[in-house]
Amino acid sequence: MELRVLRYFLAVAREETISRAAEALHVTQPTLSRQMMDLEEELGKTLFLRGKRRISLTEEGMFLRKRAQEIVDLVEKTESAFSDAEKEIRGEVWIGGGETDVMRLIARAAHELQVSHPHISFHLFSGNAEDVAERLDRGLVDFGIFVEPADLSKYDFIKLPVTDIWGVLMRKDSPLAEKQAIRPEDLLGLPLLCSRQPMVRNELSGWMGTNREKLHIVTTYNLLYNASLMVEEGMGYALCLDKIIRTSGEGPLCFRPLEPRLEVGLDIVWKKYQVFSRAAAKFLEHLQKTLER
Repeated sequence: MELRVLRYFLAVAREETISRAAEALHVTQPTLSRQMMDLEEELGKTLFLRGKRRISLTEEGMFLRKRAQEIVDLVEKTESAFSDAEKEIRGEVWIGGGETDVMRLIARAAHELQVSHPHISFHLFSGNAEDVAERLDRGLVDFGIFVEPADLSKYDFIKLPVTDIWGVLMRKDSPLAEKQAIRPEDLLGLPLLCSRQPMVRNELSGWMGTNREKLHIVTTYNLLYNASLMVEEGMGYALCLDKIIRTSGEGPLCFRPLEPRLEVGLDIVWKKYQVFSRAAAKFLEHLQKTLER
């Protein structure tokens, strides 16, 4: 498979028609159609379902789209790292992480670095720990932000000097909103939205103790924003970290911490023996200095 053909494939998957993809790529329709048929023949798989008005992907096509996007991203990241032959540090820093308020600390360090090195740019990827770990392992991000507990055996890391607290996101007009903190017995029988990550669920199960088997989980999520909309619409109560969803002001939601208090640490991690680009190495150096202040 040629990189050019993978770019063509991604354009067809995105545009959903050969004509629009050909226009975006500045190639002729017959040329693009031939390339896609050659790709299917090379792989021995049908990648497209060709309808009268639009093209959709088969299951094999969806798998290839994910892998092709990773390959293209990695090539672009590598080209960017090698393109800097000047004295001035320039390049890209790729950071993946879950939703957590610690990103404010990362954002502050990134902004300070850009002031002194304006040719460094940043790319953020949001996902749960499994998503971020996969991208770290594939070299698609330089750094990952992990919420503990997390398996850090494969990585070098810095423990960040902040913690997040677990609690419950709920509507302000719900009965539990009258409480200052939420105890395990308060959640019994209530419809709950919970992270689908196994380590997170184990942590919360430990907090619940003997009541964990009585939890009524109606929805799981990997990122909180969409779950917060379900809470807002009356779906239930979301077990989550504080400060991800804004609850101040006149909004319909509020957050109450768990009792006993359940705090989690946070780490910035990178692959062991990682060879950083100059931009990524400079960011790590600046972040370490920021944390030492």
